[in-house]
Amino acid sequence: MVKLALVCGDGLPVSGLLTVFRNIVTRFHGEPTSQEPIPADLGYSWRPDKPAFFPHGTGPGCYPPWLEVSRTLPCAGPDLPEELLDVRRRVARAGDLDPGERAHLWQRIEALAGPYEAYFSAWFDEHDVDWVVAVNMTLSDAVPVTLALHRAAARRWDGGRPGGVLFWDHDLFGSYAVHEGEERVYPPAPNEFTPLPGRHHAHRWAVVSEALRVETCGYPTPLKAVTVPNVLPETPPEELEDRHREFLGQIGAAPGQPLLLVPVRVFRVKGVEISIRLFSRMRQVSREQGRPEPLLLVFGDLGEDPDYTEEVLDEALHEEVLDHVRFLDGVPLRSHRGTDRRWRLDEIDLLRVGAATGGGVLFTPNRPDVESVGLGPALATVAGIPSAVGDFHAFSDIYGDAFLCARLHGDGDLRETAEEMLGLMRARADGEPWFTEAMRRNLTRLDSHFPVEPWRRLWGELVSGMDAQDPTSGVLPRT
Repeated sequence: MVKLALVCGDGLPVSGLLTVFRNIVTRFHGEPTSQEPIPADLGYSWRPDKPAFFPHGTGPGCYPPWLEVSRTLPCAGPDLPEELLDVRRRVARAGDLDPGERAHLWQRIEALAGPYEAYFSAWFDEHDVDWVVAVNMTLSDAVPVTLALHRAAARRWDGGRPGGVLFWDHDLFGSYAVHEGEERVYPPAPNEFTPLPGRHHAHRWAVVSEALRVETCGYPTPLKAVTVPNVLPETPPEELEDRHREFLGQIGAAPGQPLLLVPVRVFRVKGVEISIRLFSRMRQVSREQGRPEPLLLVFGDLGEDPDYTEEVLDEALHEEVLDHVRFLDGVPLRSHRGTDRRWRLDEIDLLRVGAATGGGVLFTPNRPDVESVGLGPALATVAGIPSAVGDFHAFSDIYGDAFLCARLHGDGDLRETAEEMLGLMRARADGEPWFTEAMRRNLTRLDSHFPVEPWRRLWGELVSGMDAQDPTSGVLPRT
């Protein structure tokens, strides 16, 4: 059995990427167990911009027993948070630095990289790791840590040892235009400070969309990335079980009340404030039509981005819907009771209750250039429920204009979208043949854009431990 490890640069205890990782592991690696857990480092110790989780993460209750999460802090000191953030800022504007500033930045990067390299090397040895899945480590959230990961991997996989690092990127420099104030968090393209996959023969590189693969073709590395689409969850069963019914009671859902799901983090570019405004219009229209007013469930954690959280809560207060919004504080990788004995449902179970209550999905990014795929509409289709979708560049490539959903209009008329979304929800409830046929076409579209075969093929190559691959397959030949 191949021994996997997971390194995720997002700095969060739960995220959609980890759910996709679970889908992949379960389908191709076999159901993981607590006897053979997958060691994981979720990036807590190098993401001080996630203050609720830096530097040790959260309590153990949100993890499944098959994930062994590290809480090691390789570097310490009161200046560490600002040092990590300032290095990231300077990497993002490297073109503005003079030669002396560049040399000093390298010194600072090296000072941080040393302890992390020692940590990763010891971690690999402790768990006897064969393959490391490195999620979103190409972005420059922590250049010293990525550099350390490269060096530790080179130390372990030099000399012909089978295995290595699979860099698995969902976002890249040019296509992920996140800003803090007026400053772009990431440089628009790689620069001398950003380690890229391809420095070692044991690197492999997968990206989640063809647009990202095209972007990588302009990067200064000999390694060619392969497009390996996300693996979606399987269609959830229709019947609810006791945990679902108990969950509906604990969130105060009334009988017959539709649940609207917002399957995103509470992070500025995700546009949760737009979903709240749309939700408010949907409640207003439902009230006018004498229909049950929906309840809104936001997947994300309120602790991730405190400033943005305050804006979201203010928006809900302004729209007078705060009492009808439930923030789930991160959707776990498996459904379980928390220490407070309340149920926390995973993505599949939330889709089940959304479908059983006649609800839907709201997916409303507030920038068009930050979603490389945008899984909200796909998750809705898997569950057989409608979605309301904002404007983002990847929509046309991934879903297409024929994809059935309610679209947000350029003129900002959310009431029109609300009426359209409620109409789709009624059509599903009434079993309208046109809705059923349109959702069938949606599923056909998903089958072609989220095929499982690329992951099956990649997984087989990892497991086989092949010594050489064609460069077009995303791995450098051994030399």
